[in-house]
Amino acid sequence: MSPAQQRALALWAALLSAVVCLSFLPVSRLVSVLILLAILGLIMAFWYVADRRLEHSITLCHLDDLPEATYRQPVVLVCGDLALAWPHSSPVLTVTQGCWIRVEENQDLAHAARQILWLRPDWGRQLSVMVSVCPQKHADSEWLTSRLLSLRWKINQLRKETGHSVPLILNGQIGSTMTNDMLWQAAISGEGMRVWREYAAPGSIATWVTTGGTSAMQQQVLMNSLMNWFYQHVQTVFMDENPDVPAIVPAAVLWGMGPILAGSLATSAWTVWLSRHTAMQHVAGWQPVGTDSTVISPFPDFILPLLPEGGGLTPRVRTWRCVLGLFTLAAIAALLSSGWNNRQLLHRVSFDISRYNSISMNDYGPKANAVAVLREDAALLDDQARNGVPARLGLGLYQGGRMRIPVLEAIRSYVPPPPPPKQQPIPKPVPKIVRLDSMSLFDTGKWALKPGSTKLLVNSLVGIKAKPGWLIVVAGHTDSTGNNKSNQMLSLKRAESVRDWMRDTGDVPESCFAVQGYGESRPVANNDTTEGRALNRRVEISLVPQANACQFPDNTPAPLENDGVSINQME
Repeated sequence: MSPAQQRALALWAALLSAVVCLSFLPVSRLVSVLILLAILGLIMAFWYVADRRLEHSITLCHLDDLPEATYRQPVVLVCGDLALAWPHSSPVLTVTQGCWIRVEENQDLAHAARQILWLRPDWGRQLSVMVSVCPQKHADSEWLTSRLLSLRWKINQLRKETGHSVPLILNGQIGSTMTNDMLWQAAISGEGMRVWREYAAPGSIATWVTTGGTSAMQQQVLMNSLMNWFYQHVQTVFMDENPDVPAIVPAAVLWGMGPILAGSLATSAWTVWLSRHTAMQHVAGWQPVGTDSTVISPFPDFILPLLPEGGGLTPRVRTWRCVLGLFTLAAIAALLSSGWNNRQLLHRVSFDISRYNSISMNDYGPKANAVAVLREDAALLDDQARNGVPARLGLGLYQGGRMRIPVLEAIRSYVPPPPPPKQQPIPKPVPKIVRLDSMSLFDTGKWALKPGSTKLLVNSLVGIKAKPGWLIVVAGHTDSTGNNKSNQMLSLKRAESVRDWMRDTGDVPESCFAVQGYGESRPVANNDTTEGRALNRRVEISLVPQANACQFPDNTPAPLENDGVSINQME
């Protein structure tokens, strides 16, 4: 995957994260922002690690001869003994059937694959690995086993990093003068054993031995020895069970024999093995001539058409798959969040309705609070019905619509409390009035109190008490007999006589009294009858509220109030 594709994926992941966190997550806005920042931090960290990894893995190597990016034939990474005697200056050898690329002994196999995929991102499917082993070049079998185990681990690592099942080809080659040209025998999965020669079409071993005569039989005996040695010392190293490194089953096993082989040893593990298991060392020509030559046998180009070619999931396709995968994850997260938000909405509205129903209608305060909450719920649901469902409740999972009717029915069932009773106006204090018959207190035409009238005054004026803030009003009245002016004077004098008696008897300040004489102007009965005239001849004593009236020493005015019901005294 190219850096541009990685950056595009990072931006796509950041965009989807922002949409999900800010629009769908069932948390507060602050928490959503914090989660988004954490995700963006992870994306930036992965991006940084990927860039560092690419910078570290890609070195300046001579890969200028690589085919174009559209090349779709097999590409084989060659490691092992054959790579050490590479006859070309460039590590890339392109032939008609495919491309061979040399991996140096000190170069990591996965590292080389990363470098190639960096330059050709679409080549992941067509990569293969060929491990070449020339037994005549190894003096120590244990060292060879250790090196092959390392290659086994590297190939597994390469498969993990590329995401492809990179095929493995095992190639064993020896030199012998028993043949003048290159002889190959191959065990290919699903095709059995085949013989390959440069000048003939592939065929079976039996046909080749039958037609080849004695030389072919000698060559086959040596080839069988190579197969046995190769199986014991190479093939089993890759296929044995190991709990730490998965086994690798080779896609093809090749055995080659040619007249010349560079770098062969006179005494090698191969020579020792032949001496122990066969008598081939006594056969003329079983070792190659010119063992110090730099000439190497040709590559097994015939195996290339059997290896995977380009196609399938290219990095571009994988990038689009990642884009679709990220979108799918974001959609799942959004759906789950929307479902949770709708569940919380239903739970809250249902709880508000249950709380409202559990409160008695006579419990006016809590009931009013509960119905106010329901009105807020109804306003929210109505707004969502009119203006559209918000994103955090959308995606086809909105459930608030079915709660509108229950909420409205609960609101309609509310009975408001009765209005408070009107406050009755405070009645004004009604003056307490005591009526005294003038004839019982005075002689006709006189205003001096009769002797013995004291007892009548005492009994009649028990409820009349002087107190601060109240004025004792003494009013005299007469009937219509006589002159109006004389009646006015007589009524006033009689009122003053009663006032003087009350003042002197109760030691009440004169500021507590008011004296009035009305004469015949305020009758309470008809003056045409004897009984009416008797009722009109009267002295009325009443308490009337008046601020700052009737002040006693060291006393403040008392509030104006009425002492009781009116007292009427008639005699």
